[in-house]
Amino acid sequence: MEYFKNIFSGISTALVGMKITFSHLFEKNVTLQYPDTYHPINSGDMPANARNRIDVDIEACIGCLACQRDCPVNCIKIETVKAVAGDEPMGKDGKTKKLWVSQFDIDFAKCCFCSLCTEACPTDAIFMTQVFEYATYDRKDLVYHFSDLSAEQVQAKKAALAKATAEKKKAEAEAKAKEEAGKNEA
Repeated sequence: MEYFKNIFSGISTALVGMKITFSHLFEKNVTLQYPDTYHPINSGDMPANARNRIDVDIEACIGCLACQRDCPVNCIKIETVKAVAGDEPMGKDGKTKKLWVSQFDIDFAKCCFCSLCTEACPTDAIFMTQVFEYATYDRKDLVYHFSDLSAEQVQAKKAALAKATAEKKKAEAEAKAKEEAGKNEA
């Protein structure tokens, strides 16, 4: 008798579980197909403090390298060129900055989206955006270049800096020579 009771109990338990399955089988689907019917930014599901793609306001960047130093995975590469006297004003406020940012690259294939770079920036030039869709088939496409200087402009800035440095050294050498000549005459 116990044998048949166990069989009945097993079948009834399976039928209770199948009842739930069958009830969901004939209901409307709740799965949203991502690219077609669901977009979290449009639907308001994206939180305001989400850590997504990083963007850089290159005009606000002063080239301090704080974000590059704070990056735990070294995905940020910045190169700067010292500004020389006579450079046109640059930056949002029209003031002349001391450094031109000749290269500002972020490799999103390495980025862990920790937001440490955004916290370190003194001018808030680097910030997280709401954009999260940037998949690609080639890893090279995940390296974003934010500098607004062309290669020719960078070479011109470096040449101007070299010329200014040479002129400064020449002026210092002439001043030193005059000083030495003044000491020898006395």
